[in-house]
This record gives sequence, C-alpha cells and structure tokens, in this order.
Amino acid sequence: MAGAAAAAAAAVASGISARPAAPTRAPAGRRARLPVVRAAISVEKGEKAYTVQKSEEIFNAAKELMPGGVNSPVRAFKSVGGQPIVFDSVKGSRMWDVDGNEYIDYVGSWGPAIIGHADDKVNAALIETLKKGTSFGAPCVLENVLAEMVISAVPSIEMVRFVNSGTEACMGALRLVRAYTGREKIIKFEGCYHGHADSFLVKAGSGVATLGLPDSPGVPKGATYETLTAPYNDAEAVKTLFEDNKGEIAAVFLEPVVGNAGFIPPQPGFLNALRDLTKQNGALLVFDEVMTGFRLAYGGAQEYFGITPDVTTMGKIIGGGLPVGAYGGRRDIMEMVAPAGPMYQAGTLSGNPLAMTAGIHTLKRLTEPGTYEYLDKITGDLVRGILDAGAKTGHEMCGGHIRGMFGVFFTGGPVHNFGDAKKSDTEKFGRFYRGMLEEGVYLAPSQFEAGFTSLAHTSQDIEKTILAAEKVLKRI
Repeated sequence: MAGAAAAAAAAVASGISARPAAPTRAPAGRRARLPVVRAAISVEKGEKAYTVQKSEEIFNAAKELMPGGVNSPVRAFKSVGGQPIVFDSVKGSRMWDVDGNEYIDYVGSWGPAIIGHADDKVNAALIETLKKGTSFGAPCVLENVLAEMVISAVPSIEMVRFVNSGTEACMGALRLVRAYTGREKIIKFEGCYHGHADSFLVKAGSGVATLGLPDSPGVPKGATYETLTAPYNDAEAVKTLFEDNKGEIAAVFLEPVVGNAGFIPPQPGFLNALRDLTKQNGALLVFDEVMTGFRLAYGGAQEYFGITPDVTTMGKIIGGGLPVGAYGGRRDIMEMVAPAGPMYQAGTLSGNPLAMTAGIHTLKRLTEPGTYEYLDKITGDLVRGILDAGAKTGHEMCGGHIRGMFGVFFTGGPVHNFGDAKKSDTEKFGRFYRGMLEEGVYLAPSQFEAGFTSLAHTSQDIEKTILAAEKVLKRI
C-alpha cells in the first residue's frame, strides 16, 4: 500500500496546479502491478489538447487503496464510462482538474455550493474560526446562531438537532418518528434516496440505481421488513398502503422534489394528498430536504409548495460545503430526542464550529434580495437551451427545473417517477456526458442525479454550456 500511496503523492507533488495548466510529468515510484496509463484520453480543444492522464494515473493508484478507487460510489463513473476526473481546486462556478483542465461545474459538491465554490467571505470566516480550533466536542455559541437561522427559515422546524451528514439526519429522523408514534412501518418512494442506512436501501435511487443494484448485500431482511414502497407521484398507492397496514405506519418519507432518480418534481396535488393521508392515519410526514433545503427557497421545498411536514431532514447547504446534517420538527416531536427525551442519538463532531461557521455565512448570503429569482432565471435558461439543442439535433429529451435545481432525461417523457426515469437512454447519456467533459462542462456522472446551479454562475457560463451541448449532441 505504501507504494501506491507514494505514487499518488508523487503525482500531486509533480506540479499539479489548477490554473494555469503546467507541463506534466508522469509520477514516479509506481509498482509494476500499477502500470502508468500512457493511452490517456486526448481530444483537440482549440489550441489545447484535453487530456486526463494524471487523473487516470492517480485513480489507478486509488483503486489499490480504496474500494473501487472512490469514497462514494457514484463518483466512479460506472454509468457514464471512462475513469473519474480527479480535481485539484474550485472557485466560483469553475473546477480545475489535476491535468489543468477547466470546467463549468453543475454538481456543486452535490448541492452545497449554492453561492459558488470557495466563497471569499465564507473562507475568511472559516480561517478566523479555525484559529480557535476545529472541534470542541462541547457546546459552542455558533450552534445557537445556525439553529436560530434554520428555525426561523423552515416552516416545520421548531427545534433542530445537528449531525454530520444527510444519512445521519435521516437515520435520526427514522428513529424519532418510530419513537414518537410507537409504530415501526414507514412508507418511502421508489427511486428516492435517504442515505445508506439499512432501512432506506429498498428501491433506492442515486448510486444504487447508477450501479444497477436493487438493494445491498449485508442488509438483513429484518431491517427492511417494515419499509413499504410506492411509486412517486402516486397518492392512490400510498392510500392503499395505509388501508392495508392500518395503525402500523409511523411516517411517510420522501424527497419533496426527487433528486436521486434525476430531477422529478411532484405533480399538482401530490404533496397535499400525502399531508392529508398522514393526518388521517395518525402518521407523520417527513420531508427529506437534504437537497432541496435552502435551494428551492430560503424555507426549502415546504415554503415553495406551501406544504408543512412534521419532520424535516437537511444537509449540504446548511454546512456551506463542510460535513453537516440536521433533522428538526415540531417541538413536541423533537423533545423525544435525548437528553430531553428517551430517544438516543449522539455524535462527537455534531455542531462543530467550522461547519456551523460555513453554514451561517452561506445562509446570510442567501437572504440577499433577488437570490432565488436569479437562480430561477439562469437555471431556466440552461434547461431550455439544452432541450432546444436536443430538438435541433434530433434527440428525444425532456427536463425541467425549480430555482437552482434541474435535470434532463434522454427520453421523450414525461417523467413522473423512477419507472419513467428508467426509460431514459443511459448509453446516450454516457456519450453526452463524456462529450461535455471534453467541452469543459462538468455534470453529475449519472443520468439518475439532479444538477445544481449557483449564484456564481453567469449568463456567459450558461451560453457556453448550451453551445457545448449543441456541439456534443450533433456528434453523438
């Protein structure tokens, strides 16, 4: 393992720089069973050749060090072909890889970078906080500040508990709704992803869908026995599940706008029907707003749609790019959580000062006038431009957006659920994806992931992306 690590370190030490691109050298010290990849992708791109040689070399070393060479499966490019791009730096709407290539980014670290990468004000605040320490494992005043901001913004939240990831937030919310109701069964929707906890890995989307895994080995049957599933946007199916499991369902969990099966918005009346059904049956409604929180509106999807759930999970934006998660809800529900109540959940790094600082300064920026109107305009322009390019070049495509969240599918649509999403031509998406990389545009490496814009994206970024899309669509 030392040889592989040394090889990767050598690659980084050999002059990797985001901007400008510098002449590259092959990393030294490679073991014989980790051959240097010389046949790197190279596509003429104006005066500069697009090459990912260093990315390939580093990823080859990574495969000896980490399962699949990555620390999260969807990064592995399994559904789009080729090898992952290894990045060196980010700023604003741009990313630079270890080979010096520049990309317009529509992943945004999977959503947190809503004000742009490496924001100067956020970074300055982090540096000042860093001087005081990275983690206390004890209360700090910054927790109060961010908690007050979240509570004042999100309609359903009267009390909040910070954790370290969206998965933790959903795990905590699941235990909470069961503790509060005294029931064990939950309803989730096909293609919705709520983290990798055992109970949620049933007909999940995101990386599970990308890899073609229906569920996961290692998850005991008992962990998923109480998880019921329905197609998204199908209120009648949910009604039937309640009728067949009277008095047994603790909660309905959903992404109010699906982001882990591609971008799929709720049909008119769907969220209202879920609110009514849960109230009628003594169950709780849980919005997983890890993606949509502070992105569709300052108060999240629940503000945007005017539907207030009982419990909400959050992450990503509320940590400004640092590891974070949270769950919150009505006071009477949240007072079940220890030490106020009997439901136990804990975390050493929960509420750490760095994540709280980044979240506070990110949310402050989002309160400025015109924020969500700007996101809506540029994202709408982007989606309309890509779909127009598809129509011009003879490709069946559909898509949509809400504020700073969007998606397109290679199918005529409409796409109302995961079954519809799976009709998309994923092979064509893979060709489109690789072509867009060559043109300097970084999209999520899966047909089954939403895309994200930021306040740092400019109209010029959008125009360049649309031109790139039309160019790629003509040749695939």
